[in-house]
Amino acid sequence: MSGDEKPRGARDAKGRETREKLLDGALRALVEHGIAGASARTVAAAAGVNQALVFYHFGTVDELLAAACRRGAEQRVARHRDRLRAVGSLTELLAFGRAMHAEERDAGHVAVLAQLLAGAQTHPRLAPATAAGLDLWVEEIEGVLRRVLAGTPLDGFADPAGLARAVAASFVGLELYEGVDPEGADAALTALEQLGALLAAVEELNPVARKAVAYTLRRSGGRGR
Repeated sequence: MSGDEKPRGARDAKGRETREKLLDGALRALVEHGIAGASARTVAAAAGVNQALVFYHFGTVDELLAAACRRGAEQRVARHRDRLRAVGSLTELLAFGRAMHAEERDAGHVAVLAQLLAGAQTHPRLAPATAAGLDLWVEEIEGVLRRVLAGTPLDGFADPAGLARAVAASFVGLELYEGVDPEGADAALTALEQLGALLAAVEELNPVARKAVAYTLRRSGGRGR
């Protein structure tokens, strides 16, 4: 390795470290100051770096927030991926959703999501990044739904892709709703779990009864095979 390659490598490592600090600082600034207060100054203060580095590494504050949104979603999905892939029923999926909701809330990630969703309405660059982050969750949930619904009366009736988005949207809405009505949000989560219990009860029917349920569902407007 030549003499000038070592300093270049050190500079690259320092640059990556600074970017990581800025990404973490952006998420902290969103929690502490909200989308309206997430500025180069507040982000840099949270990151412990000079605010000029925001523009050097990301160009604009919105670009930094968008990058932080994508990175945050990737980290959260990766953290829960193994647990999601171990889910074996709709009831387990809903139970996982409740546990994850509490974990994400306590870690401050629900507050970040609320600010990103609010900011996406007025900051055009945030909308695609926020949607991409949500799509990561939808993709994982869809995989679970395809697995747990296979062979049930809902197989061929419910569209897993659309249902995954409905589930994701429900939990996003509940996360935001909890801020103004915690008891109402808890009641909604309980109602979702009751639907899972209902499906589990249908699963325990004898094969003839299950076929009758599946036939009735498809006649009522489900997708044909």
